[in-house]
Amino acid sequence: MAKANVLIVDDDNIILDSLCEFMNLEGYETTPAASFAQAAEKLKAQTFSLVITDVNMPDGDGFELLKLIKKKYKGTVAIVITGYGTIESAVEAIKIGAYDYLTKPIIDDDLLLAVERAIRQQSLLSENMALRSQLADKYSLDNVISQDYKMARIFELVEAVADSKTTVLMQGPSGTGKSMIARAIHFRSYRRDKPFVEVSCGALPETLLESELFGHVKGAFTGAVADKKGKFLAADGGTIFLDEISNASPAMQVKLLRILQDRQFEPVGSNKTHTVDIRVVLASNLDIAEEVKAGRFREDLFYRINVVTVHVPPLRERVADVPLLAGYFLKRFCQSHARQKHGITDAAFEALQRYQWPGNVRELENVIERAVLLSKGEMIDVADLPQSLVTQSSLTTSTEAAEGTSLKQAMEEPERQFIRATLVANNWNRQNTAKALQINRTTLYKKMKRNGLEDEAERLGL
Repeated sequence: MAKANVLIVDDDNIILDSLCEFMNLEGYETTPAASFAQAAEKLKAQTFSLVITDVNMPDGDGFELLKLIKKKYKGTVAIVITGYGTIESAVEAIKIGAYDYLTKPIIDDDLLLAVERAIRQQSLLSENMALRSQLADKYSLDNVISQDYKMARIFELVEAVADSKTTVLMQGPSGTGKSMIARAIHFRSYRRDKPFVEVSCGALPETLLESELFGHVKGAFTGAVADKKGKFLAADGGTIFLDEISNASPAMQVKLLRILQDRQFEPVGSNKTHTVDIRVVLASNLDIAEEVKAGRFREDLFYRINVVTVHVPPLRERVADVPLLAGYFLKRFCQSHARQKHGITDAAFEALQRYQWPGNVRELENVIERAVLLSKGEMIDVADLPQSLVTQSSLTTSTEAAEGTSLKQAMEEPERQFIRATLVANNWNRQNTAKALQINRTTLYKKMKRNGLEDEAERLGL
């Protein structure tokens, strides 16, 4: 069985045949190419783990091939061989992306050692690409579960701005998924293969936050025993997500204003200026405009970051998402904790939907995980939910009844949400929705009209 698929490129047919024969005997599957054009065609036609290329070719050179591999075939590594080796050309080859550089005449043991190391490097590259692909899938918008029209507008906005350089500000309560949306922006942009760096500005005191963001040099302050690269430099080429930005001190806000304007900064204790290419996404659980009015946030910084603003609604404002999210978390935690649950009872769902969710989606996630671990039955029931949640849900019901709300009025919003959820699940097909709800189409049309869903369907062109 072949160890790996290797493309060998050399305009000297004797050397080309010799290298192919030698590599075949060592168990590698080889493909020959006598020119740059042939090599480019072979790369386009199939996938190679390794390319061994000569520098001098009649229609190009090995450096051009290295640039092509680096640009289009990121999972392939390359070794350069040449009969006219110099230190300068070796340095250039490594800078362009060659894994190794060998001079002719090629010593068999040296070539085998270089190939084995290059194949190990290629294996790491492939694994890294697979992990990045998994991350991109995990943090795609498809995995942000919601059927609420407010969230749908956010998804549209993310789609529109993701592949740009513009700064994005997200505002909303803690636990609503701002971090996931920030990652979705990154993984839908052209920076997806570069770093995504997240910093919580509220988790560190000002002195440490400055060092965390901008880095420091040895001796900059007590305890700085070595140079440290900051988060802005670590995110170069990619995206930096600054959470809880409203907690930044006035002095830190000045420094943030400069890096947002010029993409330049100096590490703590250094006079050296660094320039970075980064996309900045920020988030706050406070209304920044109100913070500006109160004098706690710089107005010029607010106008700099308020280019595209995303308002993430709390979970209590999108009640229809509670069953969807609860079902998703139930499935996930049953798998991760090796528990078997068949679902959630209607009574438990009702309690979940009546709860106000001060901790938002994060709190719902914790509640479902707790229920999966503690429940002894096949279904998650009210008894498996935290007592505080059940108590508040009961109080909400009692308050509604005490205020003179009729049963018909109390059921209007849940009915609307349920009908809308069923419409979305059936792509707004009325016939299929009526069948799923076990009502006739005339009744469905009347309920849609009464609940404003017919107007929504018209706006969506459905």
